[in-house]
Amino acid sequence: MSVPVFLSDAAGSAEDHIVLSGPEGHHAATVRRLRPGERVDITDGAGRVAECVVAETGKDVLTARVLRRFHAEPPRPRLIVVQALAKGDRGELAVEMMTEAGVDVIVPWAASRCVVQWKGDRAAKALARWRSTAREAAKQSRRFHLPEVTEQASTAQVAELISGAELAVVLHEEAERPLSGITPPRGPSAGDIVVVVGPEGGITEEELARLSEAGAVPALLGPTVLRTSTAGVAAAAVLFARCGRW
Repeated sequence: MSVPVFLSDAAGSAEDHIVLSGPEGHHAATVRRLRPGERVDITDGAGRVAECVVAETGKDVLTARVLRRFHAEPPRPRLIVVQALAKGDRGELAVEMMTEAGVDVIVPWAASRCVVQWKGDRAAKALARWRSTAREAAKQSRRFHLPEVTEQASTAQVAELISGAELAVVLHEEAERPLSGITPPRGPSAGDIVVVVGPEGGITEEELARLSEAGAVPALLGPTVLRTSTAGVAAAAVLFARCGRW
């Protein structure tokens, strides 16, 4: 059984004990029912990790004794996925799977053909759900670096992001070049990889032209057309295997 991971800024402190309270304490003491002597890892989500053993528990609170601390280096190259907004819970499903796979940055994209529109209070609530999903998926998958879920981006902002990447790819069902045939950057000094996932209705010709002009390469993910909620994690798997992160 893998050691459970919890989040606390205290992971980077010099204290020999860490107290988990609030939602993390409730999850550890009440939901997981951890008991003294059991192992836990506590991270601040930015690479600082405290390996601990449970010292005592109470109602919605857990005290852990620190065994050792270390810093986990962030993986390279970074993979940034620009994810078009999806209807229902498909956006959160995409975020969950990409987080588990190891995607470093997720950018919600208001593409032209998105059925869902994030505006006003709805935008704030939807973004909060994506970030909460990423947080919980990161803990479940034992990530010590939480993925960043950015503010909603326009096509112009996505183009700017692409222009600064070492490799940028737009998934497109009519592309001639397969994603598996593209060689991504490798190694600790490699620049960012950006992958753009369109909405269920597809990327418009105008969007494709704009992103291509910024430096993105259209690529075919496979012989079938995947849903927007699964295309990102499938592309991540291909690229992680090719760049050496897997």
